[in-house]
Amino acid sequence: MRAFLAGVLTTLVGLAVAAAIAVSSLPVVDPAQAAPPSPATPSAPGAPSSVAKGETWLADVDLSSSRVLTSDGPLTDVTATGAGVRLTSQGLRAQRLDLEAVLPFATAAKQIGKDVQLYDAGGGRAGVRRIETVLGRRVAVRATGTVTAVNGQLVIVPETVDLGGPGVIDSALSTAARKLVTIRHTVTGLPAGVRLTAVKVEQGGFRTKLTGTDVVLTQ
Repeated sequence: MRAFLAGVLTTLVGLAVAAAIAVSSLPVVDPAQAAPPSPATPSAPGAPSSVAKGETWLADVDLSSSRVLTSDGPLTDVTATGAGVRLTSQGLRAQRLDLEAVLPFATAAKQIGKDVQLYDAGGGRAGVRRIETVLGRRVAVRATGTVTAVNGQLVIVPETVDLGGPGVIDSALSTAARKLVTIRHTVTGLPAGVRLTAVKVEQGGFRTKLTGTDVVLTQ
């Protein structure tokens, strides 16, 4: 995702520069025929009074994409909003970066690893499947639970645990099994400083919101 964000914002900066060049090449209009000037627009909050030679500064950028491929797996329905984006010889930085994207179940499961399967369990809950050895038994553990964002992590806390056996066996093993299907996952591939702030379950995956300040996208 880091490479994606850097590419996105670099592209937007390039488009902004191209637009400026295009505007500068337009024919000069006779001042006598020009409309009365509009009142000056105040500078955006945090706008620099000037930029160094070779730098480009954008007050804000906004991009949407239906699908993004990253080294950490695909994302869908992505919206990236940056504010105070500065392109310098040392890299690309954003005063603030906000992201909203769907993290598909398969992507999240791959990042978590250990043969975890994730799915929509209905009612805003997530389902977890995994095969593990519990108290010396090889069992298929299935669970459903609530999903929240806690300290920047995607957290799934089981409400129900099913080991696929008689009730007495499930009761004896459920405490140990519950730990195996409690997920605390930090979404990988994000630039430093960007963290998960909200999450909910959708049919295709986790709808996530992530944000960061003074984010370094490239160096």
